[in-house]
Amino acid sequence: MDAEIKREILLENSQNPFHKEEINDAKYIKVNSNNPNCIDNIDLNILIEDGKIKDIKFIGEACAISTASTSIMIKNLIGKTIAEAKTYINNFSNMCNEEAYTEDNLNEALAFQDIYKQNNRKNCALLPYKGIIKALEEYEK
Repeated sequence: MDAEIKREILLENSQNPFHKEEINDAKYIKVNSNNPNCIDNIDLNILIEDGKIKDIKFIGEACAISTASTSIMIKNLIGKTIAEAKTYINNFSNMCNEEAYTEDNLNEALAFQDIYKQNNRKNCALLPYKGIIKALEEYEK
């Protein structure tokens, strides 16, 4: 994926994030993910039924990288089983940490391929994933 396409993906997902909306529904698991070193503070609301992620919505204030990462993550996780979600999350994390990964299921998340070069931005890209991991752990209790 060339640099211009990566920029377009990040810009689109930060300016028009997917499923950024408030929801108050007891069926959703709500988790907060924040970075104490900056403004990034998002609430994720995840609906999991029968071991499958049915819906994710988020609200909060975050930088362009965190917002774009959250938007892309949500697009990639809705419809996945818990096992599929964990595989995707591990694959994305590996990519961000310059470890072995496959491009197969990352889709737009490939826009973050070079994020490991900027350690502070890597934290922004991984922020929503920390939240979704908390939600999956809560679901599995």
